[in-house]
Amino acid sequence: MRFFTALRFLTTIPLPRRRDTTAEELGRSAVYFPLVGLVIGLILAGLNWIFNMVLPLPLASALLIVIMIVLTGGLHLDGFSDTCDGIGGQKSVEERWQVMRDSHVGSFGVIGVAALLLVKYVALSSIPSGLMMVALLFMPVVSRWVMVYAIFAYPYARPAGLGTSFKQGTRWLAFTIATFITVTLALGLTPLFHLAGLIIMVVIWLNTTLMAVYFESKFDGLTGDTYGAINEVSETGVLILFVLLSNLGLI
Repeated sequence: MRFFTALRFLTTIPLPRRRDTTAEELGRSAVYFPLVGLVIGLILAGLNWIFNMVLPLPLASALLIVIMIVLTGGLHLDGFSDTCDGIGGQKSVEERWQVMRDSHVGSFGVIGVAALLLVKYVALSSIPSGLMMVALLFMPVVSRWVMVYAIFAYPYARPAGLGTSFKQGTRWLAFTIATFITVTLALGLTPLFHLAGLIIMVVIWLNTTLMAVYFESKFDGLTGDTYGAINEVSETGVLILFVLLSNLGLI
């Protein structure tokens, strides 16, 4: 089942594997990325409920961020780091690709990851307790949805690679289903925080569009690393928006 293929790819959750996954099966699994995000969100929300009973908020927030990294195997954070290294400096497109393929982390990657985790930690710690569960559920759903959007809407930079499987397997129907799942979840949470879910979706989508256009100008298209960067920035953006909308009294 493609859902379990997506779950194996995006998380480190141990699942039985009867046979090797084909590139076509992996590519077609992107439609279920938002549902995988919901699984991640449920785990985070459950752990947050436990942490809040025995730990102070700053420590609980730090542990949740560490668990997010472990739960995803650092897949998206690694992509964000490689993207930062590729963007930094004056390089040709080919040189940027080469930097991103290098297994060593450069200074731009280190700075980028440190800044990202700092902002994510402060934003998570600033969310009102009454909204924390909703934020933890919604954050990974929206961030995985915009990855599907980026895969669908923008060209893949390289002639070959893992990302080509997702690009070939993510068509209009897959993107429509992923969007329907995400909108349904947003509306399902509406009694808890009004229409903020749809507002957050639109803002994160707009930000993803800007990021994708920028990455396309730097790399002649998107790559697996830039998909990871989009996910990480979108997660952080959702948390910031929860804080902002709360401060404005909109949720």
